Amino acid sequence: MSNDISITEFLLLAFADTRELQLLHFWLFLGIYLAALLGNGLIITAIACDHHLHTPMYFFLLNLSLLDLGSISTTLPKATANSLWDTRAISYAGCAAQLFFFLFFIVGEYCLLTVMAYDRYIAICKPLHYGTLLGSRACAHMAAAAWGSGFLTALHTANTFSLPLCHGNAVDQFFCEIPQILKLSCSDAYLREAGLIVVSVCLAFGCFVFIVVSYVQIFRAVLRIPSEQGRHKAFSTCLPHLAMVSLFISTGMFVYLKPLSVSSATLDLVVSVLYSVVPPAMNPLIYSIKNQELKDALWKLRTG
Repeated sequence: MSNDISITEFLLLAFADTRELQLLHFWLFLGIYLAALLGNGLIITAIACDHHLHTPMYFFLLNLSLLDLGSISTTLPKATANSLWDTRAISYAGCAAQLFFFLFFIVGEYCLLTVMAYDRYIAICKPLHYGTLLGSRACAHMAAAAWGSGFLTALHTANTFSLPLCHGNAVDQFFCEIPQILKLSCSDAYLREAGLIVVSVCLAFGCFVFIVVSYVQIFRAVLRIPSEQGRHKAFSTCLPHLAMVSLFISTGMFVYLKPLSVSSATLDLVVSVLYSVVPPAMNPLIYSIKNQELKDALWKLRTG
């Protein structure tokens, strides 16, 4: 196969060979997807309908839920349908579209998590300047920058799919992602990606350093709070965010930064599930379980 022009479809990774296990994966993925839709949908509705939640922190949380819905809707429905219909196929255009939207939402989420770290830093370390530094216009600009960064990164899809593919059309993953497409490319074609990969890695590392520095400052400030109740409230809003950021960044960096020669289908699958499926499904639970304001808003929604 000399070029990707001859490829009309890709074959995604099959979760199991037996029909029983395929159906088990179907019900498992369907349950996770519906839970993510319900949880994120409730958060979006509660924040949009309750004027008490029209604050920067909840505005960013609403955007995070939108990005979560987008990212999980890009990957799980196709994987769920393939398990149900006992197929592995995804069209060439479908694979390109899946990669574009996944990059769009996942990079947007990463940038938004960086913004949310800044929001928590200002709220805890510079509370008197919170209203000034995070006014409505500043929040809108930061959210737009996160979405715009995702879109600009997603344009990288065109470059990835312009590479000649010499190693078949079997993708060793349950959705189309850049490392798996690069495995199919000709050896010399990978160099064309090097520049863009270096720039992306530098930007990602910059965000990572910003998040780490923000949380170092946050924890130093929290430990200086005299009241135990105050420390508990501060930690309850920061630790869930830090936990999901750590999971998201560590697994995502492992997938995209490890050498292509280091590969294990099982390990790649587990790690990809951890950064593409778990955060969108778990974020609603983590951000609401210890958040009394959000729980009150959800209760008002239920009681009408």
